[in-house]
Amino acid sequence: MNSSNSELVLVGQVAAITGAASGIGYASAHALIKAGAKVVLIDNDELALTKACSKLGTNALPLKLDLLDAEQCASMPDQILDLTGQLDIFHANAGLYVGGDLVDAKDAAIDRMLNLNINVVMKNVRGILPHMIERGRGDIIVTSSLAAHFPTPWEPVYASSKWAIDCFVQTVRRQVFKHGIRVGSVSPGPVITALLADWPAEKLQEAKASGSLLDASEVAQVILFMLTRPRGMTIRDVVMMPTHFDL
Repeated sequence: MNSSNSELVLVGQVAAITGAASGIGYASAHALIKAGAKVVLIDNDELALTKACSKLGTNALPLKLDLLDAEQCASMPDQILDLTGQLDIFHANAGLYVGGDLVDAKDAAIDRMLNLNINVVMKNVRGILPHMIERGRGDIIVTSSLAAHFPTPWEPVYASSKWAIDCFVQTVRRQVFKHGIRVGSVSPGPVITALLADWPAEKLQEAKASGSLLDASEVAQVILFMLTRPRGMTIRDVVMMPTHFDL
């Protein structure tokens, strides 16, 4: 993980990432640490979290939390600040997926996914805002989805959660930009992560056969681009998809 000085654009900054032990969250942590940041990796999977931090080195700090537990979720901002003393970047990345026909979706799965994809994101962002407002600066990035911009017929529950969170990003940005806080979302098409295990088998096979999948590291590079723009510029929404992915 050696970097030249020209790449260390986030030296002195502290980031926190939810769902950071794998997939986009891990790739984001890797990119930010490589750019010089200290990163708090938040995840419920203790084994995966330990492995991730051991790979990333001393600038990776593990924080095991079950964000679906109300008390643990509420404790997140204080626990981050206890570890680091400051927070410059918050990446709300943790999420779940429910695909397929609506008539086949289970109530418990719907509730769990909407809670994590929407409610937890809102509560996490609300929790870290006072610290960023007090400091007069900060960056908030939310992992959204291409499904937030297209009524994807094979995932009505998941797509609805991302449409909701896209609205949240746009409205909160308008409330907090006066405090020097930038809020944006990255909306990738299908990414090679564990979430794809829940895709309809025919769609997954079709995507694999046509080369229509993104790598998590590609999403992380876009996130790094968003974070390193001059403070007078906010990248509010980035939609990215594999070239061969046809909607």
